[in-house]
Amino acid sequence: MHDYIKERTIKIGQCIVETKQTVRNIAKEFGVSKSTVHKDLTERLPEINPELANEVKNILEYHKSIRHLRGGEATKIKYKQRKKGKGQGKGKVTK
Repeated sequence: MHDYIKERTIKIGQCIVETKQTVRNIAKEFGVSKSTVHKDLTERLPEINPELANEVKNILEYHKSIRHLRGGEATKIKYKQRKKGKGQGKGKVTK
């Protein structure tokens, strides 16, 4: 494994432990894909730093356990915004 990959993996692991952000937010922050972040955290990090990997695993499991709530909230906000705009953007076509 290249050194820059090891460094990125450790930085991502530390960042997720400190901030408790989602994989999507971490990916944007580091300029990599969600798949890369997930692979770094679940496959590479346990080989490099098992203690940090355990902490990260707990956070990822927590995020997984509440994802249905986040999705429901996002949908609620989406339709609330559509209702405010009435006819703007996607949705019903007005004449």
